[in-house]
Amino acid sequence: MTRQRGPRRAAARVVLAGLVVAGLLTGCSTVPDSSPTVQITQVANPPETPVGIEPLPPERGATPEEMVRGFIDASASTARNHPVARQYLAQDAATSWSDSDGVTVIGASYSTRQTASGVVELSAPLVGTVDERGVFKVGDGGLFTRTFTLSDDSGQWRVTDPLDGLLMLQPDFARTYDAVNAYFLDPTGARVVPDPRYLVSGEAQPNALIERLIAGPSTAIAAGVANPLAKAALRSTVNLVGTTARVDLTFPEGTTAASLNGLCAQVVWSLDGLGFRSVELLRDGQPLGLPDVPEVQSVDDWAGLDPDTAPVDADGHYLVGGALHRVTDGGPAPGPAGAGAYGLTSAAVSADGRTGALGLTVGVATAGATVTLLAGPYGGDLVPVLTGGTFTAPTTAGTRAEVWTVRDGTEVVRLPAGGRPQTVNATTLGGLGRASTFQLSPDGVRAAVVIDTPEGGELYVGTVVRADDTVSVRDLRSVAPSVHQVVDVAWRNSGLLMLLAGDASTERTVPYTVGVDGWALTTVTMAGLPGQPTALAATPSRQPLVTADGTLWLLSGGNWVTLLRGEQPVAGTAPFYPL
Repeated sequence: MTRQRGPRRAAARVVLAGLVVAGLLTGCSTVPDSSPTVQITQVANPPETPVGIEPLPPERGATPEEMVRGFIDASASTARNHPVARQYLAQDAATSWSDSDGVTVIGASYSTRQTASGVVELSAPLVGTVDERGVFKVGDGGLFTRTFTLSDDSGQWRVTDPLDGLLMLQPDFARTYDAVNAYFLDPTGARVVPDPRYLVSGEAQPNALIERLIAGPSTAIAAGVANPLAKAALRSTVNLVGTTARVDLTFPEGTTAASLNGLCAQVVWSLDGLGFRSVELLRDGQPLGLPDVPEVQSVDDWAGLDPDTAPVDADGHYLVGGALHRVTDGGPAPGPAGAGAYGLTSAAVSADGRTGALGLTVGVATAGATVTLLAGPYGGDLVPVLTGGTFTAPTTAGTRAEVWTVRDGTEVVRLPAGGRPQTVNATTLGGLGRASTFQLSPDGVRAAVVIDTPEGGELYVGTVVRADDTVSVRDLRSVAPSVHQVVDVAWRNSGLLMLLAGDASTERTVPYTVGVDGWALTTVTMAGLPGQPTALAATPSRQPLVTADGTLWLLSGGNWVTLLRGEQPVAGTAPFYPL
């Protein structure tokens, strides 16, 4: 097994910087010329000592428009209770205004216009919302508008009706907040699952992050994960000793060793994202005393739960003339599938998470008007298991030996190894449209879905929920509403998607990355590609693969290169990675 901690942590820490990058993508019609507005609530108490650039108080004689703009600038302060921002408010408003109800993040290109004496209208691109737990919800690409009323009863204009919460410009938000992951457990207890949060920069972050873990996962994934910390409580503020965080918790009677192990993994992986290489967990001030668990822990002690672990030998595969081939040497895979016996148009292979051995193999084959789903062992015979009009390219997750696909655009089907096909409950899918792509996340908790709409393919992410014998996909939510014409999607890691989407201004398809919550849509280089990419494969700790002009290309060092460096491109389609 391999562990790739760096890329995952980097993705979490630079995601806010990606906002600025995304704002520069004005040449692409699939990305708005200005970012949408974000509503964000104060997700952690501001530090006692202000950080960054502090705003100026109101100037005497300032106009109503200047007062509104000054209030917005002052809302980006990290000072507790925002005393400077309150100076822009009328006396009653300064007393009643709540700065903890949320933050609305707007594009820096906002405008203000005085429509009447003491009335100022603000208009700005809406980026999204972040609630009091630090959970981001992407905006729909529309405009945020707000009318402010001001009074000059005191001899100076002052705002009388401020919006509760903070109204913050996108660059200020990126400067003030950090993106971090709170980790929960997948239903099998085999992986920690990232749940992105946005916390005010400063010393309060460790404490705030532990409180968010105890409060539980975001609504979107709550039904798909477990939270061993749910009934715990912090006994005192997280104590920092160098790079070690000391966390003193109390638990209810009857808390099992299994629960303690799970919450240890949660805490250690979460705090590791803040730069703490070790964690000392205490129970009511005393060591936990768990067998085989050191008093001072690190992610190395919980490497088996790495959200981005990938089997060492799970090399990429692709199709050539309906035959299954390997990326490593370009040669055919073993067995009839490698010999082209089935005329496959897409395929997937599951891999044993412990040994890396390749197992359940599923392929799609077309014969006239009939499309057949075939299944069998890797290297062995594949037999028909299901027919239909269409099947999406099969997909696997790293936590279970099963393969998923969508039949006829709306029926989600899962095929367990050695079992029969089972329909997955996905009642909201049909109302959105037909699914052309369906890809499980490495931990199996999320599903990325491309749904065909009149404007082209749109990207959604849903949550896989397992309850007793019922499996469902719930809470499908748009994560890149500004992007249309999506043709393919894959998981770069457990918290980051890679997609191919049309750029109407250049009439070509280009690659992007975006967080699972829709934050930080960013373009990926096209350097080295002979043409526009049409298919995509990605997985943790592996180089992304695309098909362009009927040939395969790897992303390496900021450029797309041939499979065998220095040699001619290899023909191939429908690339994928076993998982």
